[in-house]
Amino acid sequence: MTSDARPARPSTPTEIRERLTDAVRDGLPAAIADLSRLVRIPSVSWDGFDPRHVQESAETVAALLTDLGVFDTVTIERAPLPGSGELGQPAVLARREPRGGRPTVMLYAHHDVQPPGEEGDWQSPPFEPTLRGDRLYARGAADDKAGVLAHVAAIRALLEVQGSDPDLGLVVFIEGEEEFGSRSFEAMLAAHRELLAADVIVVADSDNWTTTTPSLTIGLRGNTAFQLNVSTLGHASHSGMLGGAAPDAMLALVRVLASLHDDDGAVAVEGLTSHTQEVPPFTEVRLREDAALLEGVSSIGRGEILHRLWAQPAITVTGIDAPSVQNASNTLLPSVTVKVSCRVAPGQSAREAFMAIERHIRARTPFGAHVTFSAVDLGDPFLVDTSGWAVDDVLTAMEEAWGETPQLTGVGGSIPFIAQLAQTFPEAQVLVTGVEDPETRAHSPNESLHLGVFHRAILTEALLLARLDGAVSLP
Repeated sequence: MTSDARPARPSTPTEIRERLTDAVRDGLPAAIADLSRLVRIPSVSWDGFDPRHVQESAETVAALLTDLGVFDTVTIERAPLPGSGELGQPAVLARREPRGGRPTVMLYAHHDVQPPGEEGDWQSPPFEPTLRGDRLYARGAADDKAGVLAHVAAIRALLEVQGSDPDLGLVVFIEGEEEFGSRSFEAMLAAHRELLAADVIVVADSDNWTTTTPSLTIGLRGNTAFQLNVSTLGHASHSGMLGGAAPDAMLALVRVLASLHDDDGAVAVEGLTSHTQEVPPFTEVRLREDAALLEGVSSIGRGEILHRLWAQPAITVTGIDAPSVQNASNTLLPSVTVKVSCRVAPGQSAREAFMAIERHIRARTPFGAHVTFSAVDLGDPFLVDTSGWAVDDVLTAMEEAWGETPQLTGVGGSIPFIAQLAQTFPEAQVLVTGVEDPETRAHSPNESLHLGVFHRAILTEALLLARLDGAVSLP
């Protein structure tokens, strides 16, 4: 079709909604094809994995943004890691300046992925997108390469309906190491602050209430992770000869870790706080299904289930360095190291939480055992200010796209960089959306994307961008 035959630019809210709906629907096969091409690239950002794959992924994303033909600049950037001369993984940055007094919106996602884990745990190869029913299975299919393509597809639809020269300012920030702790994120913000400056920030890295009901995430727990080493002996000793008199490190460690929770499984560390908030109903049955609790295993903690998940602290031991069962001998262990992860409730800084845990552990370490803390990683929680106009805009767009009233939710996981974004751009309104659902299994084997959710997430963002473009004010 030639430009002369292009349909006239719509001039009423109803026309805009109808044309955007058609454009998103018609563009969905191309979005799925682009997503499939992107997830075939095993862009694991962790140490020990080939960084060339992350570079290839960044180049693919940059090409997708360049092909839109709307940005003034599209670049691949790397920033230094803290305390090191090394550079972090590549991010893709793009910008288009606003016109006519319109706002600028930043669209964030990340193109790196978690390691696949054991391939035998997958029903299909982790980096070969496989369609089963209405879900696309692959590592990164949802988290968060679908977020990348939601941005691309929404811009495509906007340009098709509103024309190739919108007034809206656009910034795209596709990070390359979110799954490895966003280590160079702060340096990236400092180096490109002017390029990234925006009035509204859309972070497409969260989930939805169900596959048919959307969510706007308004609260995120922070994280405090560290390694704890407990030592009691100068060297290993025979457990039969000296056991019962000489305390081994594992005994001391078990006692320390047991003190972190009370008999109900609730966190028992003085100084860790909870956030006061109302939560929607959530049944024990749904928790059992979502968490795959084994028969007879009970939930832990106290209070409403979602309050425990969104607004209370949680402590988990996520790793341990100790002899395996296969290599175990009758030995008193001199030293043991564990990795501890604490989720910090909104309203408390991650550093304050770490200091409370450190005090607790030092006060309860038995037998005079020596403890050291290392590899401390802190990320602050975040609360969205729901009074801003952009929140009303995105909730309206969600309801139009999904045909359901959106649910305002918290998230038990952590996205620490959101707090960094808010600190760098304090005047910007942050909107945390997503393309996941309760069955996505992000970070786990058989991660998947529900294609209906993907479709509606794209349409939501296209409608939001149309509102922000302001050519016609959607009701």
